[in-house]
Amino acid sequence: MAKHPRLELQVAYCTLRGAEEGYDPEFGAKVKWDVPLLDGYPWVQVPNKGSGDESFWGLNNPGVWGLIREGKFDAVACFTGYPRATFWIARIGAWLSRTAFLFGTDATTLESMDGRKWRKPVKRVMWPLLYRLATQVIVPSDGSRDLILALGLPAERITVTPYAVDNDWWIEKSATVDREGIRQSWGIPSDATAILFCAKLQPWKRPQDLLRAFAQANLPMAYLIFAGDGPLGTELQEEAKKLGITERMRFLGFQNQTQLPAVYRSCDVLVLPSSYDAFGVVVNEASLCGCVVVTSDRVGAARNLVLPVDKKLVYPCGEVGALARILRELATDRAELQRLRAAAKALVLTWSPEANVDAFAEAVQMAKERMGERSR
Repeated sequence: MAKHPRLELQVAYCTLRGAEEGYDPEFGAKVKWDVPLLDGYPWVQVPNKGSGDESFWGLNNPGVWGLIREGKFDAVACFTGYPRATFWIARIGAWLSRTAFLFGTDATTLESMDGRKWRKPVKRVMWPLLYRLATQVIVPSDGSRDLILALGLPAERITVTPYAVDNDWWIEKSATVDREGIRQSWGIPSDATAILFCAKLQPWKRPQDLLRAFAQANLPMAYLIFAGDGPLGTELQEEAKKLGITERMRFLGFQNQTQLPAVYRSCDVLVLPSSYDAFGVVVNEASLCGCVVVTSDRVGAARNLVLPVDKKLVYPCGEVGALARILRELATDRAELQRLRAAAKALVLTWSPEANVDAFAEAVQMAKERMGERSR
């Protein structure tokens, strides 16, 4: 964005968690990403008067108000979610300044991640009102766009900004990986099929589905790799013992960003079995590094980045038998695996940072013009 000819950028961070070390409750540990996150663009940190937790008042950054009022911006794009106080501070500041206001969602369904059924009817009533507060709604995928359309917003008020990663970085780093060396360190033969789960070990990620499908597939020349940490770690290891597959399991624990290219490059298949994944950026990352990606039909990225590669790579969430059949086919057909690998990488290369920023710049222009029409 900082390099785009149509954008003059000012970033305001309401928290630096991730860029600075901080406690991640889902990992159950302190986390600091080991890649530069604050270089190459202008940014300021707005002091947080809130608790820093996941509550409404966890992000309470009153300074955002003055920043917007004094900045004389054409548009404000807010990536702090509406369940945080700072979102409303920014929205009111933009309204009083008569500044275009852009925000959106990566959700593809009204279903709640925690399974609370009462939230769906509440969202059905409230979200149409909420998203009408945006001068332009920005969403990262076709699934999210269709959700906003279903809420009654017109198509011209919605812009898809493709959820992208730094494609060049992932390709460059994966090209330097010693695949054979990594596999040797894991104790995995070079001709074995390595199947990867790379996510937090949380209930909605459904890692146990993959564990059971792997056991059911009965693949003597395949290994199952878990990269990640979380509350289900001990339970998964205990179930692996009961299923008699411990010798073909590897638990790597939390892997920081610079470690992930080696993990992806050293595996053949990534599986994301989630019952809720608004997008799933691991799909982009793994595809760029040479992994074939299999997902449940509840993963947002499936529609744009998996189904176009091959429909057989998406299965109904929770159907362990269907996942086992996919694993069995991929592990026993190396030629097909290679074809799918090439197709997946070619597709994700079109889902690029350049495409994301071009679409974002267009959304800002549309929002700016709409504000001009309102003032006339």
